[in-house]
Amino acid sequence: MTTRRLCILGAGNMGRALISGLLRAGTRAELISVGEEEAAARATLARELGITASADNEAAVSGASVVVLAVKPQDAQAVVQPLAAALAGARALLISVCAGTRVRDLEAWAGSAVPVMRAMPNRPALLGAGITGVYAPLKVLPAQRSTAEQILKALGEVVWVPTEDTLDVVTALSGSGPAYFFLLAECMAEAATQLGLEHATAQRLAVATLYGSGLMAHAADQDLARLRAEVASRGGTTEAALRVLESGGLRALVAQALAAAAARGRELAAPPKS
Repeated sequence: MTTRRLCILGAGNMGRALISGLLRAGTRAELISVGEEEAAARATLARELGITASADNEAAVSGASVVVLAVKPQDAQAVVQPLAAALAGARALLISVCAGTRVRDLEAWAGSAVPVMRAMPNRPALLGAGITGVYAPLKVLPAQRSTAEQILKALGEVVWVPTEDTLDVVTALSGSGPAYFFLLAECMAEAATQLGLEHATAQRLAVATLYGSGLMAHAADQDLARLRAEVASRGGTTEAALRVLESGGLRALVAQALAAAAARGRELAAPPKS
């Protein structure tokens, strides 16, 4: 729960997830203001969460001590730049959840007087089960870091990273990660179907296995190697399957996949070539 006046710019999936999480945590609705230009998104927010959003971002920002930027990366400059005076006047902390949008650019658009930090949540945040990587430059005060962490915990867990570049790795691991697990479960269901299971049954088994395994990993000491070993009895069926995965180069393939995602994140953050 936060008792600070908070503004969220953008009422898309992540904006709504944050609002929903804050309300669940006990933040009073009157402490949350929302700026959203699309009428349909404003209507969805009012219908689903009972929050009234404004099409006027400057009005939404007014009086806020923390502003969360939750718009598409390509829209960030157009949203932030016109608010520079309002942000500076409010001495507001700006937290961006826009993938790839660098602190240097946010500072240039918002003005040097505005403290800026970045956060990278992931898709399970929509259920309050996400994890968010957070980076803050030295100019962001400890009290502001604490406030940001309190707010972002409404989406799930929070981890701090030491440099902005490591947010690209966070994006590759936890930001994109749900898709990797979904792909593995999809492949497992397809293989089981080819071996004779009905598709619906295979899908149900794969999904339940994905869910239950996640719960086990989260409830344990997070020693993934130990959890894997406990499932794989010596000479058993699991060991036979794992041997195939290891010999097929699974570890190297996963490393290549994460490296590609991190590299793409850096490319997206780079200024366009003239």
